[in-house]
Amino acid sequence: MLASLVVLAAAAAEAANQSGGLPQLNPSDFSPQLVWLAITFGALYFILSRWSLPRIAEVIEERRNRIQRDLDEAERLKAETEKALAAYEQELAAARARASAIARETREKLAAEVEEERARVEAQVNAKIAEAEKRISEMKARALAQVNDIATETAGSIVEKLIGAQVSADEARRALEPVPGE
Repeated sequence: MLASLVVLAAAAAEAANQSGGLPQLNPSDFSPQLVWLAITFGALYFILSRWSLPRIAEVIEERRNRIQRDLDEAERLKAETEKALAAYEQELAAARARASAIARETREKLAAEVEEERARVEAQVNAKIAEAEKRISEMKARALAQVNDIATETAGSIVEKLIGAQVSADEARRALEPVPGE
């Protein structure tokens, strides 16, 4: 049995020498593997450089251009917005100034109208006051004239009752007149 085992081990060793283990690690297979590696790498490089990479580069360039166009458009729109906002603020300031001027003119116009109406009413009131004062003066003069007549009659009646003599109206009037120098 030992002999059969030795034969079997020798056969296995010979088979192992012939197969060499993994082909990638067999030094006699390195040169064909390097050739196939170069061919495969060259073919893959050729395919990628001719078809795939230019397409990828075009897509990347198009995206870069689109982003730049979008940024430029955004910048342009921002500038237009700022311009529009400045114009809006300027128009708003002008409108406020116009509104202020209109309000001032309206205030001045209304003040002038009120002043004119006040002057007209004041003139009417002054006219009525003057007329009332005139009537009061006339009434006062009439009252004073009547007071003298009443005083003359009263004085005549008093004298008549006191002394029993009749006094004429002229005598009573002269008696009631103020004495000069008193």
